[in-house]
Amino acid sequence: MYDPSHLRTFLSVAQTLSFTQAARRLGLRQSTVSQHVRRLEDAAGRPLFSRDTHSVELTEDGEAMLGFARRILEAHEQAAAFFAGTRLRGRLRFGASEDFVLTRLPEILEGFRHDHPEVDLELTVELSGTLHEQLAAGKLDLVLAKRRPKDPRGEPVRRDRLVWIGAERLRLDPDRPVPLIVYPPPGITRALALDALQRQGREWRVACTSASLNGLIAAARAGLGVMAHSQGLIPPGLVRVPERAGLPELGRVDFVLVHGRRRPSAQGAADALASAILAGGDRLHRPRRTGLGEPV
Repeated sequence: MYDPSHLRTFLSVAQTLSFTQAARRLGLRQSTVSQHVRRLEDAAGRPLFSRDTHSVELTEDGEAMLGFARRILEAHEQAAAFFAGTRLRGRLRFGASEDFVLTRLPEILEGFRHDHPEVDLELTVELSGTLHEQLAAGKLDLVLAKRRPKDPRGEPVRRDRLVWIGAERLRLDPDRPVPLIVYPPPGITRALALDALQRQGREWRVACTSASLNGLIAAARAGLGVMAHSQGLIPPGLVRVPERAGLPELGRVDFVLVHGRRRPSAQGAADALASAILAGGDRLHRPRRTGLGEPV
């Protein structure tokens, strides 16, 4: 009923929220991407995206299709790997941004380890800016991180809006500098937050610096200040700062996969892990919880 090629296209559009970026990722014409989505919507009998000339958003049915599409494609790829009889080996040095510590990235990595038990996977969790530096120095083979401003490299995994977050009880005094909770340099989110405040002419001060996401979350929950964060990854106990606080817009941020220097012993494993992450990109967000406290 559902063509795997149409499902892959759907996932790419859902993760990038852009028909143009999805076309680049898949090596297709934009008209072909639109056709795939339209045929999938015809098969489902419901619209999966709400789109106009300025934005693309998932509908409720589109959100539901995400899980189905991922599971169908996973089964398809597992069957293909089983009957191909290929076994990957080697050492793969993978770097993931701190942003994904609280998401379902571990599930994707667990599935990869199950499918490729002979790959020695070494995981580094760091700031996005640090990961890009380590990749350039040849210390990593594959990185999942925020895209640096004006850097065209990287395969988009998901696009999200950056927002200001803090404790629900926090109130900002408009006559005093904005108290910031930030990563140390070369944190990409830090740079984007400071640039936005400087463009607005808003004074600020650093209330907390930590290289650990858990450290930043603890400071924010304590009401020490505000932090810039991906809207889809807001940690529990924190909320978006209301617009009446007058903080500047932060724009959107792309999370991308970037390959390092192609080591022959790691190339196959890096390509396989990249494919697994792209197929499971809808899991790279903070799990919502049901009324029973179970993640969904």
